[in-house]
Amino acid sequence: MPVAVPEPVVCPLCERPIPPAQRDAHHLVPKSRGGRHTEYLHRVCHRQIHALLTETELARQYATVEALLTHPEIRRFVDWVRTKPDDFFVATRKSARVRRR
Repeated sequence: MPVAVPEPVVCPLCERPIPPAQRDAHHLVPKSRGGRHTEYLHRVCHRQIHALLTETELARQYATVEALLTHPEIRRFVDWVRTKPDDFFVATRKSARVRRR
């Protein structure tokens, strides 16, 4: 009997396949704001979201992948990271605006 090969998980933000070691579950509405639904994202994509946006902004303005892609800095990041290998990772620093909160 052939062994079933699992379908690759694709990041809805950058649309690249996510290797299991780079897979993070992202709450579209943060858990602290009552969110339950999650989407798997590349770890680098997930960290970039939280580096740029506060939990309040995520809950109020960016609670869908489509909304996230309207944010200029997220869009610029996604356009850049799409050119990288699927297992690409780089450390992400929080923006000063997010750190202050």
